[in-house]
Amino acid sequence: MDRFKKVKLASIFGIIGNIFLMIIKGIIGFITNSQSMIADCFNSAGDIFSSFMTFIGNKIASKPYDDDHNLGHGKAEYIYSLLISIVMGGMALFILKDAIWSIFNKTNYEFSIWLVVVCLVTIITKFVLFIYTNKISKELDNLLLEANSKDHRNDCFVTFFNLVSCLLSLAGISFIDGIVGTGISIWILISAVGIFKESYDVLMDKAINDDTKKQVYDIINKNDAIKKVTHFNATPVGYKYQISFSIFVDGNMSTFESHKIADDLEKEIAKNIRQIYLSVIHVNPL
Repeated sequence: MDRFKKVKLASIFGIIGNIFLMIIKGIIGFITNSQSMIADCFNSAGDIFSSFMTFIGNKIASKPYDDDHNLGHGKAEYIYSLLISIVMGGMALFILKDAIWSIFNKTNYEFSIWLVVVCLVTIITKFVLFIYTNKISKELDNLLLEANSKDHRNDCFVTFFNLVSCLLSLAGISFIDGIVGTGISIWILISAVGIFKESYDVLMDKAINDDTKKQVYDIINKNDAIKKVTHFNATPVGYKYQISFSIFVDGNMSTFESHKIADDLEKEIAKNIRQIYLSVIHVNPL
C-alpha cells in the first residue's frame, strides 16, 4: 500500500470512530446533564473536522506535479496540518474556559453508569486510533497524520480525567475536575502551537535541518575527487526537500567522468537520505 492510501485509510478510520463517539457522548451527556461529557461531545465534533482535513489534505498532496505546480502538491499536507493545529488550539481554549468556570462553580449532574461506560469506550477507541495513526505518521514522516495522532492522544487524556472526575464526584470531590481540565487544556494548546510552528516553517521554506544537511555533506566528502562544494540550497517539496549545490572537480577530468561523479552522488543521497526528494548537482572545473 502506497503512502497516500495509508494516510487515506487512517483518516477514514478517524472519521468513523469520531462520529460514533460524538453520537454516544451527546446522548449520554444531555440525558445526565454532564457538562464535561457535553464538552467532550463537541470535542469529538472537532476531531471529525481534523480527520476530514487529514483526508482532504492527503488527497490534494497525492496529486502529481502539473504545469501550474512544477514541484507537485505536497505542501497541502502542511496547509491542512496548520488548520488542524488551529482547531486543536480552539478546542484547548474552549476546554480551558469550562475548566476554570467549573473550579468556581459547582455543576450538578445526574451520575449514571453510562457515563463511565462511554468514557471507557472513548479511551479504548481513541487509544487504538492514536497507536495506529502514530505508527503510520512515523513510518511515512507525515506531519498531517502526526497532528491527527496527537489529537487522538490528547482525547485519551481528556476523557480519562473526565472518567476520574466522574468517579470522584461520587465521593463529593468535584474541584479536581476543573484543576485537571485546566492542565490538560494548556498541554493541548502547547501541542497545537508546536504543530502550527512546524507547518508554518515548512510553508515559509525554512532551511533544511542541520542533521540532514550534515548527512548530505558526509556523503559528498566520501568522494576524494570532489575538491569543493558551494551554493548549497534546499527547498521544501511537501514532506521532502529538493536540494541543489555545485561541486568542483579536477579541471583535467573528462566530461563523462565528472558527470558520473554527480550521477553517483545523486543516487547515493537518494538511497541513504529519505528526506531528499531530488538532488540537482552542478559540476564545475577547478
